[in-house]
Amino acid sequence: MSTGPDKSGDAKRSIERELKRGSIELAVLHVLSWGEAYGYEIVTKLMGQTNGALEITDGTLYPVLYRLEAAGFVDVRWETAKRGVPRKYYQLTKAGRSELARLTDEWSAFADAMTRLLRQHSEVK
Repeated sequence: MSTGPDKSGDAKRSIERELKRGSIELAVLHVLSWGEAYGYEIVTKLMGQTNGALEITDGTLYPVLYRLEAAGFVDVRWETAKRGVPRKYYQLTKAGRSELARLTDEWSAFADAMTRLLRQHSEVK
């Protein structure tokens, strides 16, 4: 019976949070490489394409989009639909495509290194 806080659960959530934080810009840029999209659409595509593994909230997504915009990686435009609800659409810039390529290479190198490490560990058993 445990009387204290679940430190292993906290550590797991912390690791998951850090992995998401380190990959969310890459994921958003990748989704935008398919074409322009608005916030909710980005969230929906991320969840759909990852079977829910990359579930993010507005509170996570919008600061990322603001950073990408400030860095010149995305352009924005506002559009008001016939129902009158304005939406902010995000689109990759040329610099954003370059950043996507850089982050993709970086992530691929990291994933390859982790795969090699995990294979070595499993072979030792």
